[in-house]
Amino acid sequence: MYNKKGIQAYKKDSIKSDLASADPHRIIQLLMQGALEKLALGKGCIDRSDWEGKAKALTRAIEIINALRDALDRDANPELVDNLESLYDYMVLRINEASVNKDSAIIDQVMGLILQIKSAWDQISEMDKQGAYSDKEDARAGAI
Repeated sequence: MYNKKGIQAYKKDSIKSDLASADPHRIIQLLMQGALEKLALGKGCIDRSDWEGKAKALTRAIEIINALRDALDRDANPELVDNLESLYDYMVLRINEASVNKDSAIIDQVMGLILQIKSAWDQISEMDKQGAYSDKEDARAGAI
């Protein structure tokens, strides 16, 4: 029992430390990973008929997906942002459907979608990230 609490405290501290030093790219990676973890937890709860756990995990997954949607930068690529917004909205609808119908196969589908986005996000090179950050700084400086 104490061991589990210690591991949870360590994980919370580790995540806080990672977030405190993270760039925006890393924060999105952490959000995607968090969504995947909560979806996996929700799926396990469905399989075990743990309805309270399912509700908590899937609600948190939806909150994370909404945070991902809110983090989209419309100025960067409006067409891509529109597509991602629609995909995130679709994911939320499917998670709600999975929750109501207690269908873990739907959770697998949503996890597959997030994994595709995360895979593409993870392939962004350090040089591309730096270029995006400097473009934003140049735009801010021009607005001042």
